[in-house]
Amino acid sequence: MSDIIIYTLALALVQIWLLPMFLNLKNTAWLFSSRDETVETTVIYERASRASANLQASLPAFLALCLLAMQLQVDIGATAMIWLVLRVVYIPLYLLGISMLRSASWVASVVCMVYMAIQLV
Repeated sequence: MSDIIIYTLALALVQIWLLPMFLNLKNTAWLFSSRDETVETTVIYERASRASANLQASLPAFLALCLLAMQLQVDIGATAMIWLVLRVVYIPLYLLGISMLRSASWVASVVCMVYMAIQLV
């Protein structure tokens, strides 16, 4: 389970920090500033930002479920890995604007977390 947590944190690093930075290289000076003013961004950057916010909303619950599973010695590793794969798939679907599949991926990831929680009860 600890490997899935580390992979998930790596995903968070890429999605929350590296991807937005890469997609906003034209505003490098702004990235290194206090960001008091707004800058023009691309549609892809805005999508990446929304996808990042979505991950940040579900990440604490996912990590709590994983840590609780480790504490209770309940194996939810397969479901957690499916959640992680769904979250990785979610990113390009969001960036490419494939809304139906993106939404299906998100719903499936929520179902995974619910199933993880049920396994812990």
